[in-house]
Order: sequence, then structure tokens, then C-alpha cells
Amino acid sequence: MKKIVTFSFFALCLSLLLSLAPLATQAQCSMCKTQVESARSDKGEYDTSGLNSGILYLMTVPYILIGAVGYFWYRNTHAKK
Repeated sequence: MKKIVTFSFFALCLSLLLSLAPLATQAQCSMCKTQVESARSDKGEYDTSGLNSGILYLMTVPYILIGAVGYFWYRNTHAKK
């Protein structure tokens, strides 16, 4: 039980650290890039940092969930042997 709590706490801290880390990125997909370019030409100066952070946040959550499922699956299959 102590290992599960320790691992959960470590995973939570790591995910918070990665989600709060400032990363300089560009728009990830072609549709997002098109929307940013059209908004930039319409309004003059347009801040894209919110869009980039949103893309990174949406990309991080599925990987964390898949990693957690994979970890528990691995642990359960090796515990039965």
C-alpha cells in the first residue's frame, strides 16, 4: 500500500511539474496553425501562448492515463506469476 501511495504522489508531482513548465512551442497541428495565422492577420498582434499551452495540456493527459493503465496492467500480470 505504501508503494502505491508513493508512486501516486510521484506521478502527481511529475505531471504538475510538466504541465506548469513554460515551453516555447509552435502550433502543433495544421488546423491550429491556420486559425492562429488568420487571427493574427485579422487583429494585428495576437498572443498564441494560451493556444500552445492548451494543446500541450490536452496532449499530456492521455499519455498520463495510458501510462497509469499500462503500469497497473504490468504490475498485475507479474504479481500472478
